[in-house]
Amino acid sequence: MENNTSSYAEPSVLIPRLLQQIEKVVVGKTQIIKLLIAALLSGGHVLIEDVPGTGKTTLAMTLAKATSMSYRRVQFTPDVMASDITGFTMYNKETDRFEYRSGLVMSNIIIADEINRTSPKTQSALLEAMEEHRVTVDGTPHALPEPFMVIATQNELGYVGTYPLPEAQLDRFLMKLTIGYPIPEDEVLILSARKGVNPIEAVQPVCGAEDIKRCIAAVKEIFVDDAIYKYIVDIVSATRRHPLIALGASPRASLALMRAAQSCAFMAGRNYVTPEDVAKMAGYVLPHRIHLSQEARVKRVGVNQVLYDVMNTVKSPFATGR
Repeated sequence: MENNTSSYAEPSVLIPRLLQQIEKVVVGKTQIIKLLIAALLSGGHVLIEDVPGTGKTTLAMTLAKATSMSYRRVQFTPDVMASDITGFTMYNKETDRFEYRSGLVMSNIIIADEINRTSPKTQSALLEAMEEHRVTVDGTPHALPEPFMVIATQNELGYVGTYPLPEAQLDRFLMKLTIGYPIPEDEVLILSARKGVNPIEAVQPVCGAEDIKRCIAAVKEIFVDDAIYKYIVDIVSATRRHPLIALGASPRASLALMRAAQSCAFMAGRNYVTPEDVAKMAGYVLPHRIHLSQEARVKRVGVNQVLYDVMNTVKSPFATGR
């Protein structure tokens, strides 16, 4: 079942319907679900890092089913090769020519499960796809389906057999999220719901790829005041000057923060961005782009604490609202 009526492109209808379907499976994590939807409507990618068993892959698969878009789940292991991701060319004797065989990226949503368990070479195969929405094989570019989103999961660093993602790839994820353990009451509900069948089977598609594409286009049209542009740049620039930060956020982070704030406004039913939208999204867009100094590690100061200090040093425009 797929619904493609234009009314579903309205945030007042689309967002509650998506939340309702996803919360059939992912219990007690409304804020995380909203952030994942915001990333989708921003045209961005998401990295979900947490301990095993907290529902990272389930969340991604449920979003794919609720939007009725094509998706593929890739279980990253050390033997997964770059060509598995991008595809490859093969000689066809019948046609006497080389033909492209599509890789796993040829879907709307790619669930890159435990991405930090594969080699850096394979991890980097996603770079062009994530940034350019295309792959180049033997010199020939191949466009990916639109919309295109990578939802990567990884176990916390330090687990056996993990490879830290390089800074260049981390920077291409719009957000980094952590689901966390459920509270006891929600965990009881999870057990009860899964006593018989998997609740993901009850998830119904509420929109299609065309609806999501219209929403992404609408998000890009959300008004951003010049003062908001400056506020975003001031925040990102401040991360480059903080004494406990060795490597601050890049200009790509400024663009990501603007896009996420636009999506936040869109989901709230507004056609303009507020400073509150920016401040809210900064905590999910910037931390994985900031690399702390050795001094910070010695002092055991976390990146969220440093970002909190940064936000307090930047003056917010329209303090009383727009």
